[in-house]
This record gives sequence, C-alpha cells and structure tokens, in this order.
Amino acid sequence: MRSSPQPSGWNAWFPILHWGRAYNRHDALADVTASAVVTLLLIPQALAYAVLAGLPPVTGLWASMLPMVAYALMCSSTVLGPGPTALRSMMSLAAAGGVAAVGSADFAAASALLAVLVGVTLLVMGALRLGFVAHLLSRPVLAGFTTAAAVLIAMGQVRHLLGVPLQADDALSFARSLWQHAHATHEPTLAVGVAALALLLALRRAAQPVLVRLGVPAGVAALVAKAAPLWVMLLAIGLSQALGLARWGVAVVGDIPRGLPPLTVQPLLQLPWSVVQALLWPALLMALLTFVEQISIARDMAARRREPLDVNAEMRAMGAANVAAGFSAAFNVGASFGRTAVVADAGGRTPAVGLITAALLALTALYLTPLLYALPMAVLAAIIVVSLGTLTDWASFARHWRYARTDFAAQVLTFALTVLVDLLTGLAAGVLASLALHVARSSRPHIAVVGNVPGTEHYRNVLRHPVVTHPQVLGLRVDESLFFANAPYLEQRIADLVASHPQVRHVVLQCSAINAIDASALDSLRAINDRLRAAGVRLHLSEVKGPVMDRLQRSDLLQRLSGQVFLTHHQAVQTLAADAPSQA
Repeated sequence: MRSSPQPSGWNAWFPILHWGRAYNRHDALADVTASAVVTLLLIPQALAYAVLAGLPPVTGLWASMLPMVAYALMCSSTVLGPGPTALRSMMSLAAAGGVAAVGSADFAAASALLAVLVGVTLLVMGALRLGFVAHLLSRPVLAGFTTAAAVLIAMGQVRHLLGVPLQADDALSFARSLWQHAHATHEPTLAVGVAALALLLALRRAAQPVLVRLGVPAGVAALVAKAAPLWVMLLAIGLSQALGLARWGVAVVGDIPRGLPPLTVQPLLQLPWSVVQALLWPALLMALLTFVEQISIARDMAARRREPLDVNAEMRAMGAANVAAGFSAAFNVGASFGRTAVVADAGGRTPAVGLITAALLALTALYLTPLLYALPMAVLAAIIVVSLGTLTDWASFARHWRYARTDFAAQVLTFALTVLVDLLTGLAAGVLASLALHVARSSRPHIAVVGNVPGTEHYRNVLRHPVVTHPQVLGLRVDESLFFANAPYLEQRIADLVASHPQVRHVVLQCSAINAIDASALDSLRAINDRLRAAGVRLHLSEVKGPVMDRLQRSDLLQRLSGQVFLTHHQAVQTLAADAPSQA
C-alpha cells in the first residue's frame, strides 16, 4: 500500500498540486480510455436523472461538467466522481417542489440554490474536519431509506411508462392515482416502455457472457454491457424517428438547447429569504446523505486499490462540486457506485478522469444535443427503473430481524415514513433513530462483575467463566465510555451491587474499555466515591488509559479518591485481597 505524509496547506485543499506533478503519458492514456467509457454511460443517465429532478434534460449534462472539474481539483480518491444520481434527483425534486411549482423558473432556481446550500454545508464541515458525521446514519437506517427511495422513484416513473398523469408523492397517493387512471393507459407509450425495460434487463444479464463467447475480452465485454443504457437510447432514437412515435402520441424529449451551462447567480439571489430558510433543513439532510454514500464508496475503492483516502478532503471536494452545480444552473450531485466502478474497471488512474469526462460532455452539449430530440421519455424512465437495483437492499430486512430487533425496527420506521410521508421526513427520522439507538444502548452499558481466571492474571465475567473472587473486593468492568447518558446508570448499578454484597470493602473499577469520561460522568464518579466512603467502602481505579488519566489529572477526583489507581486490575485485586479470604 502506498503511503505519503499528510498534506497540508494548499496541497490539503487541492491535492491536484501533489498528484499533478507526477502525471505522465501512461496515466493520461489510461484516463482518456476510462473517460470515454464513463461518458458513454453518463449521457443517458444524466438526461434521465434531470427529468427525475423535474428539470430539462440538458441540466443533467450541466450537472456533470463543472462539478466534475471542481471535484477533480480537490479530491483524494483516484476514481470516484460526482454527478447526478437517482436518489439525489428525487430529493431535489421533493425539496424544490415544496417552495416552487415544478417546471417554473423559480423551481429551477430553487434546485440550483439547494445544490449551493448542500455544497456550502459540506465545505464548512470539511473545513472544520467533521468527517465523523458519516457515522450519524446507521447501516440499517440507510438501507431502509435507500430502499424506500427506490420504491418512490420507481412509482414516479410509472407515469412515463404508462403515458398517464399519476401522483407519486407517497405510496397512498400513488395507489389512488393509479386506480383512477389505469384505464387511460397510452398503449404505444406502454409498448415502448416495456420494450426498453426488457431490452435493458436482457442486455444487463446476457450481453457480457454472449460477447465473451464471441471472443471479446472479458474486461471489454463487461464495459460494453455496462453501457447498455446508451445502446438502448440510440436504438430508441433511431426507431422513434423511423416510426414517427411522436405522431402516435408518445412523449419525446424534444428540443434540447445547445451550449454550455450559464454561469450566473442572479436567479438564486432573486429568491426570497423564506425560500432559503425552507431549503436549509433539506440541504443539511442531503449533505449528510451525500457524504455518507460518498465515503462508503470511496473507502471501498481505496481499499481495493490500496490507496490512501482523506475523508475531510472528500467532503470538501463534494461540497465544491455541489456549489459548482448550483452556479451552473444544475441540481445537486453525489457519488455513484456504478460510475465509480466503471472508471476503475476501465483503468482510470487519477482524478484527471473527471476533467477529461467534463470536456467530453461539454462537446456533447455543444454539438450532439439536437440528435436527442426523438428520444422517448418512456425510455428514460426505463433507464431510471433499471438503475434502481443498486439502491435496494431487501435482504437486509431479514438479516437485521435475525440479528438485532432494535435495528430492524429503526429500519422499518425509516422505510415506512419515507414511503408513506416523503423522502425528507424519512431521512430525518432515520438520523434521529440512529442517534436514539446509540444513546439508548450507551445509556445502559454492560457492567460485569469480574473475577480471576485461575492460574492467570486475566479477569472475566463471573456469570460466564469459572473464576476466583474475594468477598471484600468487588471488581467491576465497565464496557463503555462514561458520559452524561450512562453516568446515572453506573451510579445505580454500583449502589445495587454494594447493597447486595455487604462484605465488600473495596470497589475496583476496571477502566480498560473506557476511552473517555465527560464532565457529567466525572461528577458521578465523585458522587460514587463520596457515597462509598460514607458506607465504609473505598473506590479504586485500574487500567486507566493514558488520555483518560490526563484529563482526570486536571480534575480533583484523584485527590478526593478514597482508594488508589492501579496499573493493572490483577495488581489491584492482589494488593487489596492480600489478607482477605478467597472463594471460587
């Protein structure tokens, strides 16, 4: 694994200053190849996700240009790149749609403003080195949310597949709307949509093995198969033009303006302050989700490629990408595991892949958009639906039910609220559920009465192992850091144990698992010490970690302690029980 000193100053904010100096011809050739492949994959996705966000298709291309440039300049991952994704597009639609009518100029401005707010949030968090926020969403909650989001996204695309107006804000409104309009299904649109779905699924499953049997190298065959959305899109455009599908009432993309994204902040500044306030909470939730997914993907790829990863640099880079998206009249962006895997499989070696891809997309926006006029909307809907497989994790529900019912309950709660209410409510509930579970578990830490394993200096739980104890010495191991939420439980637990062991004269807290003691817990230790002293019992500490001891030495606890601080728990028990009878 390659290692390098931690960057600082401008190198920390712009890693391109470091890796750019070592860039060579071999890197460039590999990056150009990877960029060409990912561009072919990104074009149909970008168009589809823009429509999902309630915006003109061209904004999907805009969301893939400057954001990629900004990210490439500031990232530490060699293969991950930002761009439009189904989940973020849906969340953008929900948030911006709450403050402006979908399709209006204010809606477009609100979508861009939301991207800027998400970006600023990530930039501030990255500047303050708050990378730990990636842990605020537990895996069960995240799986419940993304699975529910995939369900909502799929419901939202049914209207394009059926050719009828359907509401898909939540599951109940969708069911009612589908019941009311199912008889009005536009059959040509349905035929196009079903054909596109079938072809996409067939290519996903069969294209690679068929190409391999035809003698195509496995790596090339895999990349060709992953670009299936592009082949289906090109085929659909050709058939749409040849058959005149628009004349049959099949909705098509229509005119897509040529040109690069407009760089302006004027529409954003014209929005009233009330809109900014309304978007702040969604922006915070989306920033959290964006970073959690990004770091999960980036860490996975960094581990596979044995490369270092700077979590805070990733947060800043994605923040800059979202700001760039907002200033280029686009919508918020995030990481995609599918695109990242394509870059890695295609041999991408440096973040320059993002710079080259942005240039190729700019050429597409300048010269190729008129060719997309006849693309059926049902085909874009099919591309979105097929891509949702990476969001769903139905098997996790069964796993969490078997392993941890509380995690399962949080996952189901998140899923239900997301599907039945809306995305932002579901995500907020997931964050709160994750935090509540953590506090609930930490508020009742495992506190074991420990005894000596005969013939060793090890101490284990008296309920699990045959150990030796001493009636006058009560050894306790606290398996959690001490803080305000669990300090009262520690006080009560020690009081109950001492009351049930009247012969005890010494209580020894084995602190080997305690990594921190906050001010509330310090007050509780003082209270425990004073109460035990009043009852004729001395309090001792053993195996206190260095950082914890450093903080205790800045308090008066050690001076007030009725007992001693021992280096090891065995030393404490041997010293205190030297003249006391023992029992097994």
